[in-house]
Amino acid sequence: MRLLVTLGLAGAAFGATVPKTVTFHKDVLPILQKHCQSCHRPGEAAPMAFLTYQQTRPWAKAVRQAVLTRQMPPWFADPAHGRWSNDRRLERADIDTLVAWVDSGAREGNPADAPKPVEWVRGWGIGKPDMVFEMPRAFTVPASGTVDYQYVIIPTGLTEDKWVRMAEARPGNRKVVHHIIAFVREPGSKWFADQKPGVPFAPRPQAETGRRGEPQPRRSGDAGGFSGQEFLVGFAPGSPPEALAPGKAKLLKAGSDLVLQLHYTANGESASDKSAIGIVFATEAPRQRVFTSAVTTNRFSIPPGAARHEVSASLTLREDAELVSLLPHMHLRGRSFLYKAVYPTGETEVLLNVPGYRFDWQLWYQFAEPKHIPRGTRLEVTGTFDNSANNRFNPDPTKEVHWGEQSWEEMMMGFFDVAIDVHMNPADLFRPKKAPPRGD
Repeated sequence: MRLLVTLGLAGAAFGATVPKTVTFHKDVLPILQKHCQSCHRPGEAAPMAFLTYQQTRPWAKAVRQAVLTRQMPPWFADPAHGRWSNDRRLERADIDTLVAWVDSGAREGNPADAPKPVEWVRGWGIGKPDMVFEMPRAFTVPASGTVDYQYVIIPTGLTEDKWVRMAEARPGNRKVVHHIIAFVREPGSKWFADQKPGVPFAPRPQAETGRRGEPQPRRSGDAGGFSGQEFLVGFAPGSPPEALAPGKAKLLKAGSDLVLQLHYTANGESASDKSAIGIVFATEAPRQRVFTSAVTTNRFSIPPGAARHEVSASLTLREDAELVSLLPHMHLRGRSFLYKAVYPTGETEVLLNVPGYRFDWQLWYQFAEPKHIPRGTRLEVTGTFDNSANNRFNPDPTKEVHWGEQSWEEMMMGFFDVAIDVHMNPADLFRPKKAPPRGD
């Protein structure tokens, strides 16, 4: 599960009592602390802070509109499928309180009624990290043009295996950093073996894939699986830090390096970035190892003007496992996303339906209870794309669209976190069993 402020579930009775006189300090601030301040504070993703009355009052009407239309807090899962520990939807009583506050004049009230301020750790959502790995050298983002994905190798210097319970990718300059992925390169890996640590570089295209040097999913039969490079943590708009439940952790072997993949977007002004990764280690040996994988394909072509073009992929799990969380990923033409499980019995279950996908909010959906997946289960994902002129985010509805790294191209990736026994090799979860030798 990913780190988020504890959030209440929607569905409270519409008749919940709203205070007769609603004031900021007594009634509104507790809601903001619980649901909003994780982003709406200095240095975080939101463009305005909601820590004080003076900061919040100018945005009162915008808050009213956002909560009534359920644009905020962002949450796009169809409530008919799945229960989620990090469900961000506001309870009806909270919505009614915020609306009543605005409609009655957005009064401040008595500061003595305010709850104690939340003690946020400035700069980190995971609290104080045990270790921080920062880019040794800043990367300069030009004012214009396309910037190829940049990679930076950062040695960890670890002399013993460590289990990671929390991790956070922290952009140094949010204005130009679109996303970060921190991979783990284990000792002996030849991945980027010819590159110098600490120096940003753009990989050379690989002849066998026609793409650049990031870990690739398998492309024959099932798509996705374990590429051999651990996905430690990522950053993208809306993505919280990694915070695993007690007893679960990710493995960081002695002598490993972190390999940062950085997607920069020029915004009209030259800028520099030194992003960092913060890590909190588990204090006890975990019972389960967690790793991140994806059901994906890069073999698709979205026709010009197509309003509902579906792209599907599937992946079969060869051992028992637990699904921990799901993250659908597409780009600007993404319209909806669906995860399904097809069990060995033939039964089919919708795990997650996102009918209104938003590229600007890359959300993890964490199961309220880990979902047991028996061996032989096929995970299926379907992304629906809107390449029509009616899609206001569409860069160009006249173009045929293929897989690509930049936002005006497309991806279709159903990320998932899965928990397995600590002694299992992650590759075994995706590797077909060899048939026993036949007798004479």
